[in-house]
Amino acid sequence: MLSTFSGRVSFPHEATAVDLITGCLARSHTTEQINGAAIKIHRRLVPGLLESAYEACLVYELEQLGLHVQRQRAVPLIYESVKPECGLADLVVNREVVVEIKCKDMIHPVDQAQLLSCLRLLNLRVGLLLNFHEVSLKDGIRRMVNNYQDYSPIEGSSRLHEVTAETAEKTR
Repeated sequence: MLSTFSGRVSFPHEATAVDLITGCLARSHTTEQINGAAIKIHRRLVPGLLESAYEACLVYELEQLGLHVQRQRAVPLIYESVKPECGLADLVVNREVVVEIKCKDMIHPVDQAQLLSCLRLLNLRVGLLLNFHEVSLKDGIRRMVNNYQDYSPIEGSSRLHEVTAETAEKTR
C-alpha cells in the first residue's frame, strides 16, 4: 500500500501528503463545528427529548454555520444481487462526516458498530456518535474513524500503521 523509493513516500490512490493533511484538517474543523452546535443545543434543551427533536435542531444550527447537511441519508447495501435500502445515516455533514444521534442511558457496542457500518458503506472516514441523554454532552460524544491510517514515522521509519475497526474494538 505504501511504498518508498529514493526517500520519497507515495500514498495510495495518488494522494499526496498535503491532500491527506488538508482532508484531515477539514474533517477536524467540521467535527469541531458539529460538536459545538450539539453542545449549544444540549445546554438549551437539556436531556429528555426525542432523537428527532435534537436532529432537527442540529440541522438548523449546522445550516446556520453554512454547512451542507443531508438528513436520513440512505446507506447503500448490496448483498449478492439484492440491493435493499435498509439503513439510514441520521446526518451526513459536508459529505464527509456521518452523525448518529442517540438518546439513551448508555451507548452500546451495537451503536458503535452501526456508525462504523455507515462509514464503511458510505466510504467516509469520520463519524460522530452523539448521545443527548447525558447530563454533560461532552460525556456523550464519540468520534470514530473508519480504517484509520497513521502516516507518521514509527520508530524512525516511514511504515504505514493501520488500525482497523477490529483492532480499535480490541483496545477498548
